[in-house]
Amino acid sequence: QVQLVESGGGLVQPGESLRLSCAASGFSLDDYAIGWFRQAPGKEREGVSCITSSGSSTLYADSVKGRFTISRDNAKNTVYLQLNSLKPEDTAVYYCGKRRATWCNFANYGVDYWGKGTLVTVSS
Repeated sequence: QVQLVESGGGLVQPGESLRLSCAASGFSLDDYAIGWFRQAPGKEREGVSCITSSGSSTLYADSVKGRFTISRDNAKNTVYLQLNSLKPEDTAVYYCGKRRATWCNFANYGVDYWGKGTLVTVSS
């Protein structure tokens, strides 16, 4: 049974950092790309970052380039998203999603399993 469980969200001040985790089970990270998405109140879900099944390629939304870093630990079957220099506009529920493919894009239809999300709130 495929499961994705996000953790690591919380309340931080602008400029601070968080590390989100996406623990996967029921499949191997070697076989599918994993994406991070977020949904702010009143907005549509948007792609934030993605890592390919090989781990050799990553994708970032323009709004987070240079501030967020995606990585993975195959031994733990876990994907991480390091969030640095956080801004109030980064406030959202962050979801990880298992893509149907080995490669990355931010299309929601390309995700067949979603986690339940973890809330990140950036506020002074």
